[in-house]
Amino acid sequence: MLAIYKRELRSYFISPIGYIFIAAFLCVSGILFASTTIQAGEASNVGSYFSMLLIIFIIVLPLLTMKLFSDERRLRTEALLLSAPVSLMGMVMAKFLAAYTVFSGTFLISCLDFIALYTHGEPNTAIILGNIIAILLVGGACIAIGVFVSSLTENQLIAAIGTMLIIALFVFTTVLNSYIDSYAVRAVLSWISILDRFYNFSYGYFDFNAILYYISLSFVFLFLTVRIYEKRRWS
Repeated sequence: MLAIYKRELRSYFISPIGYIFIAAFLCVSGILFASTTIQAGEASNVGSYFSMLLIIFIIVLPLLTMKLFSDERRLRTEALLLSAPVSLMGMVMAKFLAAYTVFSGTFLISCLDFIALYTHGEPNTAIILGNIIAILLVGGACIAIGVFVSSLTENQLIAAIGTMLIIALFVFTTVLNSYIDSYAVRAVLSWISILDRFYNFSYGYFDFNAILYYISLSFVFLFLTVRIYEKRRWS
């Protein structure tokens, strides 16, 4: 598992993908941070910065996951990967953790922006910490979705677009609720909504149900990826 993790982590920095992701994420998050906090003056809102960051995930996180398994199929190295002395769960987790390391490292670097807030006043630390934890959990869930989609195709573009669509579905189900009359359907959409469960963190509340949901969502998509490769190994 460790060997696969190191190989995947190294692959992000011997190709442009890792650098493009880091540059795009830091650039966009910096612009969002400046516009929603420092430049907003009295209307500044740290919670809105983190909420808008979720929208950015739809575009940038597929950059990290689109090649994880699709590249193995395209390069015909999938058989070697399946014959490695590691369990399928270990293989999937190694690739997931490599992508998550790049994401979380980049996000935590972007959190240095908050130093500027403390030089201009005393922001609510509980709200900032709550949002940081929530973003790390949501990022993990989105990466797990990308890992799953990447295992379905050998085309990186299709993997990226498919991941964007699924993440967008989980993020924007709240918007769909305003067009649906059925209470039962609205309740289901609210239950699966990533954004609805994120709002409590925006106000400084640690929602343990939301934390459990994000972890469970990650586990489900990683488990589905393992099941795909179990079927592929014996086919």
